[in-house]
Amino acid sequence: MSGSLSVVVLAAGMGTRMKSAHPKVLHKIAGKPMVNHVIDAADALNAEQTLVVVGPDMPALEKAVAPHPTFEQTDRLGTAHAVLAARNALEEATGDVLVLYGDSPLFTTATLERLIAARREGAHAVAVLGFTPDDPSGYGRLSTDPYTGELLAIIEDKECTEIERRIDFCNSGVMCFAAEGMVDLLDAIKNNNAKGEYYLTDAVTVARDRGRSCVAVEVAEEETLGVNSRAQLAVAEQLMQTRLREAAMSNGATLVDPSSVFLCADTKIGRDVVIEPNVVCGPDVSIGDNVTIKAFSHLEGCDIAAGADIGPYARLRPGAEIGEGARIGNFVEVKKASIENGAKVNHLSYIGDARVGAKANIGAGTITCNYDGFQKYRTDIGAGAFVGSNSALVAPVTIGDGAIVAAGSTLGGEVAVDALVLVRAEKTEKPGWAAKFREKMRALTGKA
Repeated sequence: MSGSLSVVVLAAGMGTRMKSAHPKVLHKIAGKPMVNHVIDAADALNAEQTLVVVGPDMPALEKAVAPHPTFEQTDRLGTAHAVLAARNALEEATGDVLVLYGDSPLFTTATLERLIAARREGAHAVAVLGFTPDDPSGYGRLSTDPYTGELLAIIEDKECTEIERRIDFCNSGVMCFAAEGMVDLLDAIKNNNAKGEYYLTDAVTVARDRGRSCVAVEVAEEETLGVNSRAQLAVAEQLMQTRLREAAMSNGATLVDPSSVFLCADTKIGRDVVIEPNVVCGPDVSIGDNVTIKAFSHLEGCDIAAGADIGPYARLRPGAEIGEGARIGNFVEVKKASIENGAKVNHLSYIGDARVGAKANIGAGTITCNYDGFQKYRTDIGAGAFVGSNSALVAPVTIGDGAIVAAGSTLGGEVAVDALVLVRAEKTEKPGWAAKFREKMRALTGKA
């Protein structure tokens, strides 16, 4: 949006009901801390500055929101008091100041743009996002003029009269202020209420007492969800997953059973991708065009190029790079390895700290033995190489282009280009030994 904008994100609460040692806003929705969802929405508005209000001793939170500056609210004396923790930065602000909450991760950038536009269009002192829930109990009510639609006051639920409780237009908490005079407005708020706190919502009454107008903008209830418990965290996750799935399908992907597919906020999915049921995408997953992800696969930290085929029951761990047209089959795990174009790792294999060259074939049950308990070692398999089933590649290993490793081999070191390597114990056969063994054991045990 054009025009100067500052954003204040309130994130000082510990979230007692979460029963957690971590700051509430660091709990994740779709693989990302709630507070970062909020900051991302603010960043999309091209805010001049985003200021984050934190509580005492929250280094993990300060790290999560970096490089945005943080301001400590030492005493938790209410929302207006929290905003004023960033007083020094706000006194220099121009244009608009948007106040968001770190535990409300579902507000969209489009909704926030509507709020800012409404504040500007009427040159209002304050604009507030409101919603109409089925049950308004517990929410602050937005009292509006029935003729002009102007916002007259925000009344906290505990302060409502019986008549005011009948109002079903409720406060979401998100507010946009005219930057000029905002600090003075908040300084005028008193704490003569049931909780003895300085309510940010009282800014509306103070502004109107000074002859300035205010306005409310309605938004869908689901965007307003604030997370205060594990149960609400689960609800927010469901709502976010629905958004992500719908976006993926709108952009040209097929989700066979959308409700069973779980995505992260940063999951990238190309066109004509097919994702079968019960697929989980962790953070940092990129899926190219025309890829098929088969059922029960788990992906994280991986890059899958166009036309690849993954699963079922595949696991791609961080650092997995799957080339064009490559095949990763059932019960295959890939970690920190590149599987180049057209290569196949079809079943029951572990490939870690490795390169599998273009059009190479890895047989069933093959593993790269990449760790000795102290260090990791690399395996390099050349283009067009063929590794037979049930082979153990004890890294460091280099297998040349076109080489063949016979099934059942256990090897390290180097294999030359186009060579055959076979590492097995010599076959020993003792005719009749098994029958004699059984006869002896029956005599000893008395078993038939």
